[in-house]
Amino acid sequence: MAPLGSLAVGGALVLDGVVGEPPSRLHPVAWFGRTVPDREGGRPVLAGGLLALVWPLVAALATGGTVALAGRVDPLAAAAVGGLALFVTTSLRRLLVTVRRVVALTESDPDRARTELRALAGRDAADLSPGQVRSAAVESLAENLADGLVAPLLWYAVCAAVAGLAGAGAVGALAVGCGAAAWVKAVNTLDSMLGYRGRPVGRVPARLDDAVMWAPARASALLLAAATGRPRALLRTQPWLPAVPSPNSGWPMGTLAAALEVRLEKPGVYTLNPEGRLPNAATTRAALVRTGAAGLVAYGLAAVVPWS
Repeated sequence: MAPLGSLAVGGALVLDGVVGEPPSRLHPVAWFGRTVPDREGGRPVLAGGLLALVWPLVAALATGGTVALAGRVDPLAAAAVGGLALFVTTSLRRLLVTVRRVVALTESDPDRARTELRALAGRDAADLSPGQVRSAAVESLAENLADGLVAPLLWYAVCAAVAGLAGAGAVGALAVGCGAAAWVKAVNTLDSMLGYRGRPVGRVPARLDDAVMWAPARASALLLAAATGRPRALLRTQPWLPAVPSPNSGWPMGTLAAALEVRLEKPGVYTLNPEGRLPNAATTRAALVRTGAAGLVAYGLAAVVPWS
């Protein structure tokens, strides 16, 4: 029988390929988001710090505990619940489908493409050219590979491996790993909801997200360099990183820009690979294929962690 971890990760991959993503009314991450208080109160920094401490921990304990309880029934039940947990904390197909739709619209209906871009990038798209819309789509493709897939899978694998080495057993290690994936997803969700400039309540969640995403962002850059067959892209991106406000997102975005020989830009903020041209439809589709390949490799690596 395959190890429990391999079954869980494989189940998550199959669900992602078949289902894509549950509707919001059924999605546990959406439920989590609705529980996050929106009022800042009198001490917003402290309130944000408490949210960053408590809410992700609750998500982790609920997820890991459910996997552990399923394991008391049968190890295969733990693998099934673990696969479901990884499915709802990761996303690949929806990202690829959304980017593909926006790219197609840049050729047929640029105005609608600017509207659809809101599902990918939080920027004013009203004055963006079709090339700039495709640039934003590619940037989101790279960044969300790290946020939405590599981060939960990486921390799942690391924490499951540590728990397994510590003697937690197959079910225990799976529960710890799935709890870690839920914790990372909750941290990222908090940052998405609260971590805006000028919002003191989001200061601690944003800094926590920066710390959690440090390794996944760089791992995603490695995966993209490997998937494109351009290992030197990692070196080429270094001079562009200081212009990107995030300490992490520039790594996968810059690597993809260098690997595909395109310019990616957020007007008035940063330009990656300034000597290149904005992506056309063909290069954006190539980015989709390579990012999809990188995502599959991430699933594969998470599935072979030797702990169960």
